[in-house]
Amino acid sequence: MKNKPKGEENFLWDQNMKNHFTIPWAFPKLVVSSILLISILCIFYTLSFSNVSNSSNQELKIIKTIHGIDQDVIPPVSSPKPKPQEKTGLQHIVFGIAASARLWDHRKNYIKLWWKPQEMRGIVWLDKAVENGDDDHLLPPIKISRDTPEFKYRNPKGHRYAIRISRIVSETLRLGLEGVRWFVMGDDDTFFVPDNLVRVLSKYDHNQFYYIGSSSESHLQNINFSYGMAYGGGGFAISYPLAKALEKMQDRCIQRYPRLYGSDDRIHACMAELGVALTKERGFHQYDVYGSLLGLLGAHPVAPLVSIHHLDVVQPIFPNVNRVQALQRLKVPINLDSAAVMQQSVCYDKTRSWTISVSWGYAVQIYRGIFSVREMEMPARTFLNWYRRADYTGFSFNTRPFSRNVCQKPFVYYLSNALHNKNTNQTASEYVQHQVSSSECKWRMADPSRIERVEVYKKPDPNLWDKSPRRNCCRVLPTKKKGTMVIDVGECGEDEVIELR
Repeated sequence: MKNKPKGEENFLWDQNMKNHFTIPWAFPKLVVSSILLISILCIFYTLSFSNVSNSSNQELKIIKTIHGIDQDVIPPVSSPKPKPQEKTGLQHIVFGIAASARLWDHRKNYIKLWWKPQEMRGIVWLDKAVENGDDDHLLPPIKISRDTPEFKYRNPKGHRYAIRISRIVSETLRLGLEGVRWFVMGDDDTFFVPDNLVRVLSKYDHNQFYYIGSSSESHLQNINFSYGMAYGGGGFAISYPLAKALEKMQDRCIQRYPRLYGSDDRIHACMAELGVALTKERGFHQYDVYGSLLGLLGAHPVAPLVSIHHLDVVQPIFPNVNRVQALQRLKVPINLDSAAVMQQSVCYDKTRSWTISVSWGYAVQIYRGIFSVREMEMPARTFLNWYRRADYTGFSFNTRPFSRNVCQKPFVYYLSNALHNKNTNQTASEYVQHQVSSSECKWRMADPSRIERVEVYKKPDPNLWDKSPRRNCCRVLPTKKKGTMVIDVGECGEDEVIELR
């Protein structure tokens, strides 16, 4: 590209400099004009607002004069405060108990143990009428559930009465009882702890759709049915609005599932259609197991005990008595401190190298050696799974073996009695050694067999489950009582740790 002549370059430079200095001189005029215009508009707006304000004040004075109000300011009208809602109690729960006329004379004895006639509402739904008994006043009223011939049932292994039982929720709702927040379903061989049921349901808003219960202890049962199903024997709760929604569609829903086995899986199928998932609470126990419940109840989860099912299948929870007598004994600690029943705590007698597991209100177990809490909180396999196999993979939770080594077997002390001291507000429970024949242990360490009884002291805490779930702590106390171990059970300190050594 060619270079421009020198004269032409000077001409362009002069023109640019003129333009550069000309623009700033024109700019102030524009700014001044804008400021003047804005100022005029502001003055006009202020005067207008002042006139409107004065007019409003005049109107307010006129209104005060008409109504005889002398105050300069009219007090604000406060809306009434909503009344606090009554806390959920037994009076808000209605039970629907599925029962068989063939087994009624026997199983009604289970219901009498937990039923409170003056405080509770519910219906026993039978398949046919039974003779009136002298103890009817101790039981819920009896009704006959409607037969269901119009519904199809095509499961080759089940029974048609499953359809009848599944409709108990709707039949109970149609009774039109007032003030109902929850419908709770259970079987005639189910033992409930009513106060703990209330504690669990109080956590939830009964105005919402809730389906609350738990699954089976059997892994295969959950696979065959569903891990998302509440098992009816262990009991489940349905909030009132959900029960209303279920009642409107249940019969149509049942017709769509003729191949299902039982009543609880029909309820679960309808819940799935309503879009309501199971809210699991670990205190509802189906107990699809055989044998002794020591391992399960001795390491109960950190949750209130709500129910125990299959009472005719499992062994009595206390030895050397029948099932009803065993549950009668359990009622003693339930009446003293229902929130703490079956709650496990673990501590150590370090001088003798013993591990102690306390299931309050039920049993104390003493082990030779030091075992971690993580191991002790796993149930020992004192039971078989639902298919009567000693197969640990058949359970839906972690378990540990029940040792056959005589030196590693626990010494078990079952509850014999419990009392409450009003002066100290403390319970004293006594546990007596369960004698079993066994070979002598050759280990060179302290022998727990010399401990014949265990005394456990504990203060009741009815608000235990209003806090975050945490195990209680236990501590071995010094004593001069021969053949006796004394233990204190109570809330753990804020930073307290259960030290192994």
